[in-house]
Amino acid sequence: MSKILVTGGTGFIGSHTVVELHNAGYTPVIIDNLSNSNIQILDQIAKITGVRPEFHEFDLCDEAKTHAFVQANPDITGIIHFAASKAVGESVEQPLKYYHNNFFSLINLLNAYRGKPINFVFSSSCTVYGEPDTLPVTEAAPVKQAASPYGNTKQISEEILAEISAAYGNYNTIALRYFNPVGAHSSALIGELPLGVPQNLLPFITQTAIGKREKLTVFGGDYDTPDGSCIRDYIHVVDLAKAHVAAIRLLEKGNPNGNYDVFNVGTGKGYSVLEAIAAFEKASGQKLNYVIGPRRDGDIIRVWGDVTKSTAQLGWKAELGIDEMMASAWAWEKYLQENPIG
Repeated sequence: MSKILVTGGTGFIGSHTVVELHNAGYTPVIIDNLSNSNIQILDQIAKITGVRPEFHEFDLCDEAKTHAFVQANPDITGIIHFAASKAVGESVEQPLKYYHNNFFSLINLLNAYRGKPINFVFSSSCTVYGEPDTLPVTEAAPVKQAASPYGNTKQISEEILAEISAAYGNYNTIALRYFNPVGAHSSALIGELPLGVPQNLLPFITQTAIGKREKLTVFGGDYDTPDGSCIRDYIHVVDLAKAHVAAIRLLEKGNPNGNYDVFNVGTGKGYSVLEAIAAFEKASGQKLNYVIGPRRDGDIIRVWGDVTKSTAQLGWKAELGIDEMMASAWAWEKYLQENPIG
């Protein structure tokens, strides 16, 4: 089967996608600079699949190394591009880091493949919708001014991909606008592995529950929602990984919508932060120590997606619910306690 390049492939979503690509018969090849992941994840992937994936350690912001890799690997037919800085809060504090990492890595990769036929799946985000006017939000909803530099990089990256796909005939591109990935592989051998203080909700929940963190702060309890906390469309990371495989397959057979397209990837259901905490407590049997804190800059109040298009045209639908998300994340946290990585 085809060789698929997975940038950021030792990260949270990337590692699960590498596993699902293998399961689907593809040969994944990873590039990662390990700035937000750990080399031991390759061993964990090998435990699941029986195969240690090919791995190249370098930064895609290095133009010379990116071009050298592409020249040395002419048999790659598809790319799934995860490599990027990804935390909303951090992006507000360090916008230049986000603009540098997220744009240079993408542009260098696109330049290196200019003139070569390639199927390109881009890791985008529901942040491009900003605060939606109507819910659930569809792919036809307007892209609004971003609420954070992170969201802005996703918006501009989508514009870059749409324009280069129109200008050059060799790029067949799908941008997956996904919502909030959580959970871990059913083996509990891979999952979200934040370096330092977690930037996302669920690892902070699990680390608090297991005693690594004293308490969890819920950012804002006075929003215009039923319980005052923000509402998100949480999606199991394994379902999300399978959506990337479905996108590659659609590009391989020819997307009838043309050489640039976007899809929402979520469950179509919103849960508040407090509902997510309650679901975790139910799944784990652990009582969580949390407090309501001030709002966080850049946060959207409520968002969940309409996934009708993904179901009909990608042939993909989320299968795992909030209980599986929370139980798998807790199993992964307990695994890490007994088998530390990093």
